[in-house]
Amino acid sequence: MATRKTILLFDSGLGGLTVYREIAAARPDADVIYVADDAGFPYGGIAEPTLVIRVVDLIGELIESHRPDLVVIACNTASTIVLPDLRKNFALPFVGTVPAIKPACAASVTRRVSVLGTEATIAREYTRALIRDYAQDCEVTLVGSKELAGYAEAELAGTPVSDTALRAELAPSFRDGSKRTDTIVLACTHYPLLLDRLQQLAPWPVSFLDPAPAIARRAADLLGPAALSAPAGTTRAIFTSGRVPESVLARFGIRSREPAPAANR
Repeated sequence: MATRKTILLFDSGLGGLTVYREIAAARPDADVIYVADDAGFPYGGIAEPTLVIRVVDLIGELIESHRPDLVVIACNTASTIVLPDLRKNFALPFVGTVPAIKPACAASVTRRVSVLGTEATIAREYTRALIRDYAQDCEVTLVGSKELAGYAEAELAGTPVSDTALRAELAPSFRDGSKRTDTIVLACTHYPLLLDRLQQLAPWPVSFLDPAPAIARRAADLLGPAALSAPAGTTRAIFTSGRVPESVLARFGIRSREPAPAANR
């Protein structure tokens, strides 16, 4: 009989819940430990060397405590900055979250694509390398948002921001002229939390590309086949601030929790 698998799912806040939802659907037999480093949110305000040390130390402590089979970094900023150091320091497999530029450009009809992410993700050379490698003949616009991740957290907590504020963050992604933007890459796992409102506020219909389904498929592939007739897995949630949003977690079917790692409270 195959042994139960454990997934450590890590994000800077609540955005990783969009990835959790897909992973729970793809591998309902797996145990999931959801870790939000909300004490450090937002990561875009942390200097890169400091962020590397913070995340590597925290992941090391979590691996030691929980012995997962797989780690999913459900954060574009952490993935583009810290993932190489994580893979260098730890032997178990990691699944990162990077802008879905290749599938977006492959799917675009107008050949005009925007990548909407945090300022830190958009500024990374890694993101520009993806464009060089996979844009083909597409014109790709990079849009760095300072506020959108925070707006997503506020929306989930029940205090949505105004349409005007959201439009200001969304508008630069829409380019018109001889050809219009038809595909927008959501290069932050927080942004799908706002998907319904983004679709409503869009000046014309576009495809918003959510990275979560692809992340879940990759995680499921790395875990291997599920145990036959396996019971449903469990989920635990850890927030490094110690402030657990119980009502938000309940909306995603997460009801259990445990203390934050002592070094990161």
